[in-house]
Amino acid sequence: MSQLGNVLYTAKDHTTGGRDGGTSQSSDGRLDIKLSIPGTGGTGTNPEQLFAAGWSACFIGAMKIAAHKMEVKFPPDAAIDAEVDLCLNGDAYFLQARLNVNLPGLDRGVAQALTDTAHQTCPYSKATRGNISVVINLV
Repeated sequence: MSQLGNVLYTAKDHTTGGRDGGTSQSSDGRLDIKLSIPGTGGTGTNPEQLFAAGWSACFIGAMKIAAHKMEVKFPPDAAIDAEVDLCLNGDAYFLQARLNVNLPGLDRGVAQALTDTAHQTCPYSKATRGNISVVINLV
């Protein structure tokens, strides 16, 4: 793997067992979770939930950076409801996603500019671009 820039952080995680009753722990101990297959009623989370949480948190961070550059006060009660679908077509699994962005108190044009900029700069958005269907909804 070629390095294109300075590594700011490396997440390290150890997972065993996969979706069906597995576990996952981060090297620093802050993440220690049980895993379950989506929709089975298991006691753990699943990769789609983790992806939705990571992407939405990163996207909010990207919007905050955009707001700072645009000299816009970012609403403290901003929120994203992320939806990540695990889909099956024949025997091929794939993901699709929606980010429902709520930026209360901002002019719709300004809010749209923040979401558009964030979608261009957020590392999760970059990683998914052209790989899965993504819809960004400003609600």
